[in-house]
Amino acid sequence: MSDEKKTPVNPLPLKERMKILRHHMPEQEAHERAHNFQEVNLGYDPELAKSEALRCIACAKPECVKQCPVGVKVREFVDLVVAGDYLAAVAKVREDNVLPAITGRVCPQEEQCELGCVLNKKGSSLAIGHLERFVADFERKTGKLALPPMAPPTGKRIAIVGSGPAGLTTAGDLIQKGHGVRVFEALHELGGVLVYGIPEFRLPKEIVRQDIDNLRKMGVEFETNVVVGKTVTVDELLNEEGYDAIFVATGAGLPQFMKIPGENLNGVYSANEFLTRVNLMRAYKFPEFDEPVYDVRGKDIAVFGGGNTAMDAVRTSLRLGAKNAYLIYRRSEKEMPARAEEVKHAKEEGVQFLMLTNPVEFLGEGGWLKAVRCVKMELGEPDASGRRRPVPIAGSETETPISMAVVAVGTTANPLVQSTTPDLATNKWGYISADPNSLRTSKKAVFAGGDIVTGGATVILAMEAGRKAAKSIHEWLTSGVWETNQEVVTR
Repeated sequence: MSDEKKTPVNPLPLKERMKILRHHMPEQEAHERAHNFQEVNLGYDPELAKSEALRCIACAKPECVKQCPVGVKVREFVDLVVAGDYLAAVAKVREDNVLPAITGRVCPQEEQCELGCVLNKKGSSLAIGHLERFVADFERKTGKLALPPMAPPTGKRIAIVGSGPAGLTTAGDLIQKGHGVRVFEALHELGGVLVYGIPEFRLPKEIVRQDIDNLRKMGVEFETNVVVGKTVTVDELLNEEGYDAIFVATGAGLPQFMKIPGENLNGVYSANEFLTRVNLMRAYKFPEFDEPVYDVRGKDIAVFGGGNTAMDAVRTSLRLGAKNAYLIYRRSEKEMPARAEEVKHAKEEGVQFLMLTNPVEFLGEGGWLKAVRCVKMELGEPDASGRRRPVPIAGSETETPISMAVVAVGTTANPLVQSTTPDLATNKWGYISADPNSLRTSKKAVFAGGDIVTGGATVILAMEAGRKAAKSIHEWLTSGVWETNQEVVTR
């Protein structure tokens, strides 16, 4: 007989599993959470997790795994939850996803793994994200660390530029393969967009720190306050410091504005600056830290945009004490790219949605923002994005008094690495050009992925790029053959 441990099997008959309804995630009451920065979703307890896991019908060909950008073995980890072996479950997740506590909170599972769940056909999908969060939180509360198998050291060293989700994922995968990994971060705190861009009530900083500390325990090294492109260049890392490969994952952190009159008034922020000041400069801990952003207590604010960043900014403004928090978007709610859960939570908390409304000018007095002039829109034919194009309605201009505005209409490429690495090819928008399959760049031994290649996307898609990069870097280090669409060379 084989000594291999068999995967636990769900004890309930199929019909009994189908009778169990999806378990709602417990959450703070809206009237309470709108005034604090504590986490909105409270997580499953073991009883809820076990009952939810029992709903899995153990598909022979689980579509949920195919729909997961990082390929988490959903059925296997859910079976371990059914068995009550939560540490083994999180170890199973970590084989493919080194940030389970993070993705369990911010990954849009409803558009990916849960979308592929066959339970959707007759009800609601398995709450895969909630279960992933549960096992990660269980591990954290026990103070134990369930590690995946680790390969013996190879002697190879990789430098990773940026400690966001793409960089951290690459680090986690490469360290499991036995390579030495050092992550360089420009800011004073690790985590990239996970710490400066996502508010405390959606992703507590302590959760990010814990997942990063787990990577440190796996052997990953970290160095903060290093601006690659200024403090040290890519060529210096390769030639003087002797790294065998570099992965550039600097993100798309350069904010875009709307190019309308008045955007230079005091009180107008980019979403990047606003959320960074709240998160890293601790404005969310008012009154202990009360200087990082303009005081909006009792005032009216507006956020412009329809994505998750806009939702984060407007919900943050409400928690900072805004009297009225407006979300102004030029299309209808149907076209908003934000997660449905975030929209629902924002409405429950009191955010006011002004749809089919487009700003045309910020109005000020003495250099300070006082109001925004907007025009009403109607939807015309679809544009290149597939969404119906908003068209202004003549004579529909209105003015809304506001004291602060946050512009959340997207970002562009962070230019630092490209500007100091002349043989690193970029596209016309300034993003690094990389082979879509291997993530190899025009420069030998340099890989790039995540938002710095694709433009702004979700955390999980950045992690998908990180996994792809790790696989490609490992192939390069073991084969010594550098092959791209342009050339084939050897080390």
